Amino acid sequence: MKKNIGSIKKNGFLYVFEHFIDAYKPAFILLVAVIAIAFPFTPLASRSNQRIVTMILLYAMLGMGLNVLTGYTGLVSLGHAGFYGIGAYCCALLTTKLGWSFWPALLVGGCFTALVGFLLGLPTLRLSGTYLSIVTLGFCEIVQMILKQWESVTNGNYGIRNIPKPELFGFEFKLQNGGFYFIILVLVTLTALACMAIKKSKSGRAFLAIKDDELAATMMGIKTSRYKILSFVISAFITGVAGGFYSVINNGYIEPTNFVFNISVLIISVVVVGGLGTIRGMFFGAALLQLFPQVFRFLNEWRFVIYGVLLVVMMQFRPQGALGWQSTLPYKLSRRTRATLKEHGIEPTDAIVVEEKGAQA
Repeated sequence: MKKNIGSIKKNGFLYVFEHFIDAYKPAFILLVAVIAIAFPFTPLASRSNQRIVTMILLYAMLGMGLNVLTGYTGLVSLGHAGFYGIGAYCCALLTTKLGWSFWPALLVGGCFTALVGFLLGLPTLRLSGTYLSIVTLGFCEIVQMILKQWESVTNGNYGIRNIPKPELFGFEFKLQNGGFYFIILVLVTLTALACMAIKKSKSGRAFLAIKDDELAATMMGIKTSRYKILSFVISAFITGVAGGFYSVINNGYIEPTNFVFNISVLIISVVVVGGLGTIRGMFFGAALLQLFPQVFRFLNEWRFVIYGVLLVVMMQFRPQGALGWQSTLPYKLSRRTRATLKEHGIEPTDAIVVEEKGAQA
């Protein structure tokens, strides 16, 4: 006998919570927006708390960047700290040595990082799994060596100092006045909206098809090589923009050790712990992994060991992540699809029955 999955989950907390949020989505979005905007003006917004929240949002953005590659397309990267460092150094060099404003430097840094992602994606088209992970790990180490050895450009181990703070219409953005917080709030909001749009687009469906079965996607006519490179480019662009923002919030100073392999592990942890392929999971994973060192300071030296153990446990017992549950909401048909159905005399409905095959009474 077949059982309806919706009826199985109907009494569960996640089912009730998800449908409650969906029913009052406008009010919920408005509430979150008010809280986010009002935070810097509340008594809780001390300098240390603002920095913690800013770093949570920054790592949520980094998680979204990797999520496009790993969560959507199924390509595992261990070298995103390399993209992160390229974006940061590109933005820092443009502002300190060429006198650019922060805003165009941020955009150019993201575009240059996307170009590097394109170049990295080309030789890895036929790689997947462990082999792709090794290549991206090697890429991260190559970026580290370039940042350390190319002293005429990057200043080597001394790093880049006195990176100017962003300005707009004479207003200087900094941590004390909440400027950094609002910049990352806008960036992470735009990134989340872009990721949601990508997932619902033709490219997003191609990404998910490649993740599920690349051979089947190829047989269906999907040009997997093109979409895998596109996934690399989008992921690198988001990560590069996040790196450009990091270059100004770190007291105007960056150095090669800010972008070591451990940072790649932290970004991967955000994605895996939060929930592969989800947006909500990136915020949860970033909050969990950024608050952990603050709460358990006495375990700070063992932080990355604990992250590794946490990854192993999550992959073993909950591979979809903490918030990576399968949605029970009905699929939303597009206006074009509704119009086409009505032309053929079919009344469109968003309800989709999902059945559990193989279940017996």
